Amino acid sequence: MDDIAYMQMAIEQAKCAAAQDEVPIGAVVVYHLRDKATDKFIEPERVLAKAFNLRETLASPSAHAEFLAMQQASEELGSWRLTGCTVYVTLEPCIMCAGLMHQSRIDRCVFGASDPKAGALGTLYRIHADERLNHTFEVTSGVCADECGKLLSDYFSSKRKNKQSDCE
Repeated sequence: MDDIAYMQMAIEQAKCAAAQDEVPIGAVVVYHLRDKATDKFIEPERVLAKAFNLRETLASPSAHAEFLAMQQASEELGSWRLTGCTVYVTLEPCIMCAGLMHQSRIDRCVFGASDPKAGALGTLYRIHADERLNHTFEVTSGVCADECGKLLSDYFSSKRKNKQSDCE
């Protein structure tokens, strides 16, 4: 599968979040271990985890889609290291999630919409490329960006509309 197909899985997760009145952000973690010496893949790729934003439901500031997906992936692998993993997420990760990606040693992050208010993988910060840190990782941005952005703008537009009608 390719980046677009995995991002479509993340988009489906984002739609599940919206259905639960959560901010529609979805994430998928894919495992595809590569031998660094030969640059060949050792195992076939597989989806380790899927998750969506649950901050309101869990009343937790850390219940971001990618955070939850990375926790699930760690449980699946039985390791805190997510070497060989790519995280697909519909919105550019914040500092917390980018930090978790750094700490868990992911290989790559692919995101859809950029986040001008909190984006930590290129928009406001470049956590993935900070060579002062002991791990850097690849980032691919803008995959299905319009569709990912529309999910968010439609959600917040609906929220504003409902808030206005409550005041009338």
